[in-house]
Amino acid sequence: MDFHKLLYTISEALATEDLVALKFLSLEHIPLRKQEGIRDPEALFLALEEKGMMEEDNLSFLKELLFRINRIDILTDKLSSSREEMERELQIPGRAKVSQFRFLLFQLSENITTDELKSLKFLLIKELPKCKLDNEMTLIDVFIEMEKKGLLAEDNLETLKIICEKIDKSLLKKIEEYELDRNEEMYITEGPGGQTGVSEVQDSPWLPQTASDSPGIQEEIQQPDMYKMSSQPRGICLILNNHNFTKARSEVPKLQNIKDRNGTDADAAALRKIFTKLHFEIAEHKDLTAEQIRHTVHVYRNMDHRDRDCFVCCILSHGDKGIVFGTDGQETPIQELTTSFTGMNCPSLAGKPKVFFIQACQGDTFQRGVHIETDSAELDSSVEADARFQLECIPDEADFLLGMATMKDFVSYRSTTQGTWYIQSLCEHLEKSCPRGEDILSILTAVNREVSRKNDRLNQGKQMPQPSFTLRKKLIFPVN
Repeated sequence: MDFHKLLYTISEALATEDLVALKFLSLEHIPLRKQEGIRDPEALFLALEEKGMMEEDNLSFLKELLFRINRIDILTDKLSSSREEMERELQIPGRAKVSQFRFLLFQLSENITTDELKSLKFLLIKELPKCKLDNEMTLIDVFIEMEKKGLLAEDNLETLKIICEKIDKSLLKKIEEYELDRNEEMYITEGPGGQTGVSEVQDSPWLPQTASDSPGIQEEIQQPDMYKMSSQPRGICLILNNHNFTKARSEVPKLQNIKDRNGTDADAAALRKIFTKLHFEIAEHKDLTAEQIRHTVHVYRNMDHRDRDCFVCCILSHGDKGIVFGTDGQETPIQELTTSFTGMNCPSLAGKPKVFFIQACQGDTFQRGVHIETDSAELDSSVEADARFQLECIPDEADFLLGMATMKDFVSYRSTTQGTWYIQSLCEHLEKSCPRGEDILSILTAVNREVSRKNDRLNQGKQMPQPSFTLRKKLIFPVN
């Protein structure tokens, strides 16, 4: 393909936030003054070409930039490279052109939550009055302003460290890791004939490092196996969405105070949107009794999934220890639902990933301000301090993933208008990270991080999701 036609094709695949990230990571090569006139990826590519950073026979910097912003899909499809190839390449001294400092700041911008960004801006109001006035400023914008004011530099991270210590110590830890890496910039390499020498380490501290018993000898990184995910459609995404619990209130005395799950349709809509983008066939069933839940699962268990690569089931309902409620208040054990899809019970899914996301919890707390409810059958916030059942709900057989909204000692929150903390965070991270080629366990870790940072300020309540799995390979949902 023609060089500039290739660059145009890549630019068409980049989102607005990708351009912002690419410009930021290129600041050492294209100064801010010149970047102010760059409004699209094509202009950025031309500027890099003028600087000699991008040539027809040398696209290493472009590959590095795409790798840094996790656009592995473009890296693979357009440039015939891969995550593993770039990891190996950037471990070679001198190959990385994005500075460790710039990449550190980008990493921090990717890991900060909306609430933490607000707190950071508040703490900088005196030094950066503009932060107070502009709610649209991203963390990258803030970093640029800090650099302009001399508050932030490669060897000047004290202000940022003080702020990160106040809002999130995990961000502070990243900075400290960077500083430690800078202070240990020398390592021993084995030269020709067994000679040893000293080289500078210029790769990022967050790249996976290889290990060896002999200094300087690196083991080849093996590409892990991945589940096949190329069929069209990928598989069925079954959504069981329970909202109306009128029957449970009238027929089950202990559930006479159970509430309808207002806001659950927002979760269902978010799940439909993202799994449609991920090329799944959506099958949604609403307001099912316990028996209807069993029957529906039985129907999909008996389907022929031979032409599909995966099965996803999302259950949105009230719950209790180890069970979800039907709208009639009767119980359905989670383990009964998941084991329906083992290799023995559903042979056409044998060896394929079976993914369950369950929004149901064991407590009930309320938050002041925006009306917040919990997906529990009880009104006593102290009921159910034990969620060990989650480890028992996943079958012993391989290829299962169970994503629970909550775990021991934590409740699951639901806004009556915007949906649940867990499902909304899950869908946002899937939409953001799947195009970058991230695997599902990495995505669920990010969901854990985001949800666990949220607060029920009135009751000091928290929520901690818990994934359990017997996956044998990496599970990646490609968008293309």
